[in-house]
Amino acid sequence: MRVALDAESREQPDLGHLLLAEPVPGVAVDSDDGLLRGHERNVPSTFVETLDRPTWQARAAAHAARVDAWVQPHLARRRAGEKHPVHDFLFDYYSQRPAALRRWHPGFGVVLEDAPEYHGVKGYGRVVRGREHHYVAENGAFDLGLSVTVDYLATQVALVESIRRLLAATAARPATLGCFGLHEWAMVHRTDATRHDWPLRLGTTGTDTVVETHRITCSHFDAFRFFTDSARPLNTLSPGRDDRPEFEQPGCLHAGMDLYKHAFRLTPLVPSELVADCFALAWDIRVLDMRASPYDFAGLGLDPVRIETPEGKQEYVAAQRGFADRGAPLRARLVDECDRLLAIAPPPEG
Repeated sequence: MRVALDAESREQPDLGHLLLAEPVPGVAVDSDDGLLRGHERNVPSTFVETLDRPTWQARAAAHAARVDAWVQPHLARRRAGEKHPVHDFLFDYYSQRPAALRRWHPGFGVVLEDAPEYHGVKGYGRVVRGREHHYVAENGAFDLGLSVTVDYLATQVALVESIRRLLAATAARPATLGCFGLHEWAMVHRTDATRHDWPLRLGTTGTDTVVETHRITCSHFDAFRFFTDSARPLNTLSPGRDDRPEFEQPGCLHAGMDLYKHAFRLTPLVPSELVADCFALAWDIRVLDMRASPYDFAGLGLDPVRIETPEGKQEYVAAQRGFADRGAPLRARLVDECDRLLAIAPPPEG
């Protein structure tokens, strides 16, 4: 089904940013930002559903309750001036604010009825029915819903393409296991400036020995860039900021955690349930990442994965494989979302 976009001006009250309407024949759409420049354009419809207020409120409440299990303890620690090296990481390292994580979005293509809470939220606009389908409420206002706009999607095409390229390249590679989390050890090699105010399990000399007697194969730039100067030459790979698609692979813990980053960067174009699924995976990965690190977090109730021993290596690889298996369908869902968005995005002008 194809939906006509109509940029004709209408004399009516200020309704904010108008956008692609429901996928029914004859629906016309206004745009107030000049994107259509007075020309009609047909685009395939991707509106999958319209949610009434009770329905979308229930989903929003369920999402907030789910993420509050992570968000509220973090906020409590922040108010108390306390820090947790494991559980605060996803909030401190990534740029998504707790309040933004709590806000639920249905994703592109879903119309929210009776949703004034989303008026003025970045990316959203009002849906209006075609001229012959206007419905006027008792108070004289048009009965409008809100949804993420095609115009907003058009501004995000480069980001969507970039994320899709990285995700697809990562998914195309087999999972490489057996790095044993040595990136965390390489970050404290031959230095007294540790990244966390916690003791090293093996001390500085023992930690350096582990780094120097193992093969370092870190493929993730955002881990590799924190290696100490003495550890960088020990890595068998040299991932860079601009060549991530050439290096990242699905067995990497950081690539798994970054699924959360990719998901929230696509917000509000993708559903928040997917963002929360990626956050849950990243949370569990971070716990393993720190348990396998050189730090002694026993005081936090975290038993170490002693990757310097054969038993610890086996434990690490088994957990790493499990996270790769959990990450694969999430990565596929993100790629599917990117493909859907790129299929509907307006073509570039010019």
